[in-house]
Amino acid sequence: MIRTSSDAVRGEATEPGDAPARGDTPVPLLAGRGVIGGVLMGLANLVPGISGGTMLLAAGVYPRFIRAIAEVTTLRFRMPSLVVLGSVVIAAGLGILLLAGVIKDLVVHHRWVMYSLFIGLTLGGIPVVWRMARPATASLWAGAVAGVIAMMFLALAQQAGTGASGSADSNFLMLFIAGLAGASAMILPGVSGGYLLLVLGQYVPILSGIDTLKQALGARDLAAATDPVLSVVLPVGIGVVAGVVGVSNLLKWLLNRHEKATLGVLLGLLLGAVIGLWPFQAAVDPTPGETIIKGRVVTAENLEEFDVDDWPVTRFSPTGGQIAGALALVLAGAATTAGIARLGREPSDEA
Repeated sequence: MIRTSSDAVRGEATEPGDAPARGDTPVPLLAGRGVIGGVLMGLANLVPGISGGTMLLAAGVYPRFIRAIAEVTTLRFRMPSLVVLGSVVIAAGLGILLLAGVIKDLVVHHRWVMYSLFIGLTLGGIPVVWRMARPATASLWAGAVAGVIAMMFLALAQQAGTGASGSADSNFLMLFIAGLAGASAMILPGVSGGYLLLVLGQYVPILSGIDTLKQALGARDLAAATDPVLSVVLPVGIGVVAGVVGVSNLLKWLLNRHEKATLGVLLGLLLGAVIGLWPFQAAVDPTPGETIIKGRVVTAENLEEFDVDDWPVTRFSPTGGQIAGALALVLAGAATTAGIARLGREPSDEA
């Protein structure tokens, strides 16, 4: 029996008795594909613009991952599903832990370069969702418009709510919400959790906390590891768990009842995501007595207390070389996402 692309999104098996679509797949192979998909998903969650769900599609484990979540949350425990779920989660966690600091530094110190790449990675995910959504209907276009409008409001909220620094105050509630947002990228192909964290102003604080934890663990300093665990990892982790369970079941319900409109919203989210990723931005030195960072006025005395992560960000006029470089990075990012997604495409998707 041929599976449709929407079957894959729902994570539903098409064989009788809800059996896996490839029931004869050896467990070691499932684990291997789960590890590859998990590493890609972990990297995606660190990079605004690229979707963890898209990376799972690329690795060919997305339908099984959704199915595994649905089974576990309904207390159905089967070995293939547990292997896929466990391998994806563990590999994604290790990828995030080991690479958070590197990605954060690239964003902070090479913002326009990384943002250009993020735009390309985002645009490259559009064909993934389009293949699921076709043929187009009125409800699909209505959902797409709604998604674009939602992203426009998010971009405006980022600009108005986080101030010039591009980061907002972090507390337990905001980090929990950030975890919920990040979880959506594990479930929804095309939706970038990293981008949502950027919009919420929690991207740099979360990556900084994870990097601090990695350094503390590397130094075997359990006391130093306690603070990032309690202040960052715990609230984000709770949000991620709640988000994965809630979003996966909500997505399945929406696709069963409003498939075209739901896929249209996903498409609109992708199209609108580039609004908040204008690349030509750079950090500027805070001005003592004038600059306010996280509610505090910067003075000559406390200037050293603020890391470059917190410095104000302003837009600048790019040179011809920067414009050409940005366009090249956009194309490279789009080709990367499209190429990875193509690797995991089902034969039925080629039609």
